[in-house]
Amino acid sequence: MAEGGALPALEWSRFESAIINGFRQLRDRYLHRVRGEGTLEDGSDSLEQGGSDSLRDMLPVDMQLYILTFLTPEDLCKLGMTNKYWHSFVQDRLLWKYFLLRDHPTWSSIDCHSLPDLDVLNSCLCESPNGKECNYMSIYLRSCPKTRRSMRSRNPIYGAVTSFLQSLVMQGEPRFAMFGPGLEQLDDSLVTRMMTSPDLRPVVSIVQRQIDGVGSGVTFQLKEDKFNILTLYSTTRSERDRARAEQNASVNKMFISEGMEHGELKPVYSLIPQVKEVCKVVDGFIYVANAESHKRHNRGEEVAQIQAMMDPLLGAQRRPMLVLSCVTNPEDKRIPCVYIAHELCLNNLSRQWMVQNTVASTLSGLSEGVAWILAEVGKKM
Repeated sequence: MAEGGALPALEWSRFESAIINGFRQLRDRYLHRVRGEGTLEDGSDSLEQGGSDSLRDMLPVDMQLYILTFLTPEDLCKLGMTNKYWHSFVQDRLLWKYFLLRDHPTWSSIDCHSLPDLDVLNSCLCESPNGKECNYMSIYLRSCPKTRRSMRSRNPIYGAVTSFLQSLVMQGEPRFAMFGPGLEQLDDSLVTRMMTSPDLRPVVSIVQRQIDGVGSGVTFQLKEDKFNILTLYSTTRSERDRARAEQNASVNKMFISEGMEHGELKPVYSLIPQVKEVCKVVDGFIYVANAESHKRHNRGEEVAQIQAMMDPLLGAQRRPMLVLSCVTNPEDKRIPCVYIAHELCLNNLSRQWMVQNTVASTLSGLSEGVAWILAEVGKKM
């Protein structure tokens, strides 16, 4: 597997070849099952009159499966509702694993309820991870952003009630601590773009919103919702600019190194007192990850720093975390959000989280991520 989960051209052609060969292996199984089912008492086909003369029976099964690979999963589900034959046909495990392996690098977001196991994503097409049978159709539909949005849209009344109750209970706008290497390593500043965005309508807050000089509070408004972001940088601006110009990693002054975890080569960090105070007063966290695939990333250090910020002694575990998986420009190659979630070990967090693909120069994806974390904060109020 290439960096960022993308398949090189040669490997992808082998992948396609394995798909076709795998479909051919299903021919006898499908022909035997279809011919043994769906017949009426007079021997005619209950699904489709004409029997062996129908176009469906004239077309080889492996060719039918191959044609289905060009459909979208949404079209495939619609096809499965037409009759019993297609209902059985479109649930093939190999077909849905193909869709899963093909499409997951293009997904724009993933959350704590939908993250596929890494063993599933890294297994070969014709083998089951750890020897276990998986329902790839269920995994795909649970994980795909489009189907997740469709499920959320089925509960519009609940969302309206949540928004109404949130407006009654919350005394002020929710506050989020924003931190992470994506704030400093990208060639375009996400924060600067946010400050000049007409969609967010930022209002610079008064000096008193600063907490012991760490970060600064800026109030934004997205549609009818106002929220405050406390931006936490690792060093001063001059030090960050120098490190970016020299392409060196600056020392993060928000964290204090506690050495290595006992028995393992994992760094352990604690927070400086000022940042601890920030963590105690915020309603959620926004982590800005650098998702540019051409750069090197120290994910082990990032995981340790996230764990320090999520210390249960610093506040309730129900506070959500939004991860903005950032690249500088739309054409930049990115690490898929599914792999970002696994690299940051987000499945080990005991809180709600979501990874959202974001572009710093255009702010693409930012409003979707902010809308999610505002909704999660509203549920907890």
